[in-house]
Amino acid sequence: MHFSHARSRSKQRPLPIESLSMKHPLAMLGLWLAIASSAFSAQGQNTPVKEDAQHRWTHAPSKVDPMRGVFFAATQAGQRIVAVGDHGLVVLSEDGKTFKQAQKVPTRSPLTSVHFHDAKQGWITGHDGTILGTRDGGEHWDILRQERGKDEVLLSIWFADAQHGFAVGQFGLALETQDGGKTWERRTLSTQTHVAEKHLIHLFPGRQGMLFIAAESGTIFRSADSGKTWQAIQTANKGSFWTGKALSDGSLLAAGMRGHVYRSQDQGLSWTAAVSGTQQSLTVIHERQDASVLITGTGGTLLQRAGVHQDFKLQTRGDNASLTGVVSHASGDVFVSTAGILRND
Repeated sequence: MHFSHARSRSKQRPLPIESLSMKHPLAMLGLWLAIASSAFSAQGQNTPVKEDAQHRWTHAPSKVDPMRGVFFAATQAGQRIVAVGDHGLVVLSEDGKTFKQAQKVPTRSPLTSVHFHDAKQGWITGHDGTILGTRDGGEHWDILRQERGKDEVLLSIWFADAQHGFAVGQFGLALETQDGGKTWERRTLSTQTHVAEKHLIHLFPGRQGMLFIAAESGTIFRSADSGKTWQAIQTANKGSFWTGKALSDGSLLAAGMRGHVYRSQDQGLSWTAAVSGTQQSLTVIHERQDASVLITGTGGTLLQRAGVHQDFKLQTRGDNASLTGVVSHASGDVFVSTAGILRND
């Protein structure tokens, strides 16, 4: 088994190391600091890609040189993969193997999350309070919102339909739109200041209008009425949750700092700890169509669970690149990371 780097097909000049995340550390959240630190370390030392005992990882070729790209999130727009990252980076792939840069991205701010309602309409969040929108599957993006100079960091976005959506971020920043992102209104999730100002890191939907937000200090925000009102649920976790997912079996998973994984079987009212087998921080929970679960993490961490009643199995990338997202494409699992775009072949 061998890890190989793909050659870039771009004539575009690679982004210089100093332009990446360590030039402007990604907010004050441990998540982005850890990711930025890993990215700088991996690139600055030119760490070779090593073998993994169970998987052969290869770098997918990219027109923007993903070996130089620092990615923070990925999703699908129909069958197309859309990945976003540092320095306004947006790349697209039809086959999960070759990637091209989006034709128009009107910002150089770090981009932190991406969501598509269908194959054409999608949104991206980022630093400077940035929200971008597309109506052509990610080829062209327009600025829907931006607040330069206010140190606003948006970390997650989700839409219930083509018009109604939410974006959340640092220091309790919560926004809602009813017109597809053209205008946004601020929302307060709690009347208690110490709760209302918690970092809101990942927004995810549940069943029948349920919404959840993975937040700092072991807090999960829960809404049973499509985001009209919110309840702060304090778990036994003392660290921040970075990700969450409503699974097809009706349960919820949340994960984050120091390898903590928590599970809820009552729609988020109570949470119990699960064994992860790692102390690396966990970034994204992903469920495949066969109901198997992947959890990505820093330090090259990948947890896999084949079934509901099975334990997570730990695997680690040889070069310790932080995995920040995964998409299960028809061609196989595609991961985004601080070291670029990777395939698990």
